[in-house]
Amino acid sequence: MSQLKIGEPTMLQRILIIFLIVAAAAFAVYWWLTAVPVMPALAAYEPDPGNGQVIFNIGGCASCHAVPNQPDRTRLGGGLALPSPFGTFYAPNISSDPTDGIGRWSEQDFVKAVMKGVSPEGTHYFPVFPYTSYAHATVQDVRDLFAYLKTLPAVTGSVRDHEVPFPFNIRRNVGIWKRLFMDGGLFMPDQSRPPSWNRGAYLVNSFGHCAECHSPRNFLGGIVAAQRFAGGPDPEGKGFVPNITQKGISDWSAKDIAYFLETGQTPDGDSAGGAMAAVIRNTSQLDPKDRDAIAEYVKSLPPVEGPPKPKKKAEKADDKS
Repeated sequence: MSQLKIGEPTMLQRILIIFLIVAAAAFAVYWWLTAVPVMPALAAYEPDPGNGQVIFNIGGCASCHAVPNQPDRTRLGGGLALPSPFGTFYAPNISSDPTDGIGRWSEQDFVKAVMKGVSPEGTHYFPVFPYTSYAHATVQDVRDLFAYLKTLPAVTGSVRDHEVPFPFNIRRNVGIWKRLFMDGGLFMPDQSRPPSWNRGAYLVNSFGHCAECHSPRNFLGGIVAAQRFAGGPDPEGKGFVPNITQKGISDWSAKDIAYFLETGQTPDGDSAGGAMAAVIRNTSQLDPKDRDAIAEYVKSLPPVEGPPKPKKKAEKADDKS
């Protein structure tokens, strides 16, 4: 019968040591997977606030960040509630106020926030902020946007905290979400397409962030890539967002799309409502050439079958009768 030598660990101690090693390794992997991405230092550049205003409009910044229930779309004090399956988020104050807004941010802070989804404090922003699309923008456009925002009025007032339950409120976990669903590659023009098409593709897929609403999402909140632009349930739970591929709007011409982006009027005489009405208030400010470019690109989207629309309550009642 073997005897335990003095100083030799017991079986329980061996198990505990193995457990601690495995736990430490798992924690190290988790820490690496959830790490905040690094942003290289910015090169010298003279921003163009005029172009920044264009980006402000195509990005729809006022739709989320303007103070609710007042007419001035440049008062970016935030506060709009953004419900989602993961909780309710509140758009932050991005005015030039140094205390409640982003008045103390550096240009580097802003670019990192918009393109990487990282706060000046080094934490992940929740992806309700559509940086997954903004990541495809040019750094110059982001810097121009920052220059334009600094020309807008400072708005005092802090915004309430997000109402997000555990475990979705753990910002560190967003790092894993980013690895799964965030493609940080810059937009690459298609050399086989004309400049106008590429301009439209750039605006739609970067600051326009059209796919963020017009695509279905999986149970983790990531866009279903195979059904991009094919519509789906409204992320805010208010109905169904239409399919904007040729499966959904094949009877719309490029001119129809451009006219809709200017006026909100559809080819059949209907008008945009809900969140799209706010989008039209932004796209109506664009240069007609940019609306035409967006229309050209959207019209070129191949037909994609989206998720089925839920039956209306009235139809369900008829089925039961």
